[in-house]
Amino acid sequence: MTDTTLRVQLLLTGNELMSGDTVDSNSSMIARRLDELAIDVQRKVTVGDDPALLRAELASMAAQSDLVIINGGLGPTIDDLTAQVLADVAGVGLEQHPAAVAHLETWCAGRGLALNAANLKQALLPAGCRIIDNPIGSAVGFELNLGECRVLCTPGVPGELAAMLDGILRDLAQRLGRRLERDILRLQTFGLGESSAQQIIADNIPDWPTAVQLGFRAGAPQLEIKLGVDRAADLPQRDWCYQRLRELFGDHIIGEGDARLADVVLALLRERGATLATAESCTGGLIASLLTRVPGASDAFHAGFVTYDNAIKHSVLGVPEAVLAEHGAVSEPVVRAMALGAMDAAGADFAIATSGIAGPGGGTPDKPVGTVWLAWGARDSLQARRLLWPVERHLFQTMVAAAGLDMIRRTLLGIEGESRHMRQRRA
Repeated sequence: MTDTTLRVQLLLTGNELMSGDTVDSNSSMIARRLDELAIDVQRKVTVGDDPALLRAELASMAAQSDLVIINGGLGPTIDDLTAQVLADVAGVGLEQHPAAVAHLETWCAGRGLALNAANLKQALLPAGCRIIDNPIGSAVGFELNLGECRVLCTPGVPGELAAMLDGILRDLAQRLGRRLERDILRLQTFGLGESSAQQIIADNIPDWPTAVQLGFRAGAPQLEIKLGVDRAADLPQRDWCYQRLRELFGDHIIGEGDARLADVVLALLRERGATLATAESCTGGLIASLLTRVPGASDAFHAGFVTYDNAIKHSVLGVPEAVLAEHGAVSEPVVRAMALGAMDAAGADFAIATSGIAGPGGGTPDKPVGTVWLAWGARDSLQARRLLWPVERHLFQTMVAAAGLDMIRRTLLGIEGESRHMRQRRA
């Protein structure tokens, strides 16, 4: 087995994945981490809790692969089948693994729980398997060879999988006889579409170096641009590409790695010793929620007001009733008054305010569904724009919340002029 020919397949298990009750994010996590070792996943398959189908798929994968990673099915319930399926395909029995029992005893003791029969099911593992440590969950991972194929079994709980992958990658790198060499720089952007970004790069950097792998991961609200190299000798070329992207997309790049708009805004506020408040109608508190997901947000985020009803806009934020009556809730005067009221009520230096029509109903010819007024800034430099996002309700709220955070980011950085997405969405 060599690092250049390693054939890898993923087997995802669980009825909840098949029914759509759970959205698969684990295969993406595994693939991204394997990418650090310059290993690509060739194929992935999702199978429900059907022992016969799982056995057939695992046997087929093992015959075609050097490495199969099974994700899911390690828990204490009757539909957790991975250990039994792997044992069946390997032609071995299940045994109570002492290390798995010890792990369960420690895990239960740390939570003041009794070790019951259901939990002990997680220690019944294929004979001859090797334990993979799970630092936070009750179910250990395990591995076993099927012929020339190595099979790794991992838990379906995303947090537990994430906690285990560092050790799995270190072990895999050691077995391959190499260091973690692939170096990937991830740029987080807002206001760029995947196709637009690709076209801009193609038009402006036709001599893109072949040693630098360019990739995209589209999502709402951010687009990730990835620059990867497999050798340290190629880092100068990667740096050159990075500088060119900075020239092309500079004010749209919000950070590197896993940076999110809320993280960046809070960091900028802290640097300036400033504070922020939010006044939200159509976004229903989403901006405040994004900010408070960041640990320590309270030192820069003072308060969030969800003023959905006009009477609350007046009584809580002081929006004049006459202004509401004359202009309507979705208007520039109202959203400006909301922002000023939030700053006054919270004693904050900056504010973001939103008022719009999220749909699917409520639109008019003058204010169609997707219309939103955004206000942002400080008391003496408050700005407002009318934008249009004619998309389904959840995406509308996601993009409006992100736009509000982005405009505060730009204000704090002193970036002048309108962003690309602001020009595109201006109503």
